[in-house]
Amino acid sequence: MKKTVIRIASFLFPNTITSFAYNQLTNPQIRKLRENELITLDKAEKETFKFKDLDIQLYSWKGDEKKILLIHGWEGQAGNFSDLIEALLKKNYTVFSFDGPSHGFSSKGRTSLFEFGELVGKLIKKFQVNELISHSFGGVATTYALFNNKDIEIEKYVLLTTPDKFTERINDVSEMVGITDKVKTKLIKRLESESKLDVTTLNVSEFVKNINVKKSLIIHDKNDKVIPIARSKNVHDNWKESEFKEVSGTGHFRILRTEKVIEDVINYLE
Repeated sequence: MKKTVIRIASFLFPNTITSFAYNQLTNPQIRKLRENELITLDKAEKETFKFKDLDIQLYSWKGDEKKILLIHGWEGQAGNFSDLIEALLKKNYTVFSFDGPSHGFSSKGRTSLFEFGELVGKLIKKFQVNELISHSFGGVATTYALFNNKDIEIEKYVLLTTPDKFTERINDVSEMVGITDKVKTKLIKRLESESKLDVTTLNVSEFVKNINVKKSLIIHDKNDKVIPIARSKNVHDNWKESEFKEVSGTGHFRILRTEKVIEDVINYLE
């Protein structure tokens, strides 16, 4: 629907448009993988992991005792890390990744930050890793998982961009869809009713103050049009264990396959 139509409908049918906006927040679209991404996935050992009523697709690429887990973003999947996986394998890492709930080759259906984060916590423990790399929304799910699992200790964590406040995500979707403030208020109430949480408290910049991560590196493109760099910078400003690196020319998605960024990640981990 066009934004003008949705805005008019927001006044006439607020409950219907609230449901429409809710579906935008909880039903990720599946993006087609590139050929090289599929080739990398074909090299992996695959396993189906039962999580609630879902079948989660797990991947592992065997190396030596150095182990790392990769956490993709919203509407992403494990294959998006293809170039990074190949670089890590050259350094003899054992690499783990997965397709999140309703993402990639996992079971489809409605999902949420809370469900994604719960899964990340379980997989960190399952794979017994102490190094992590996330992209975009994967940073929200991962910091939320670490916030809720204080027993997990991470040595190094690289975030290739990260959102910050969940309310910013709601505002982004509201702007993209074209809903009114009244509908946005209804949407927030529905989310809070289901999660039993105050959405204003769901901020990466708050989670990172109470997680067990010894060292972290945030890399963000200054011209990222999906997540403004200011959001990553605010996370960094509130996270004493973090370093920040600003890059350019990668955008939001190409950062995952930019050679210089991959080199920086490997050097940091090494």
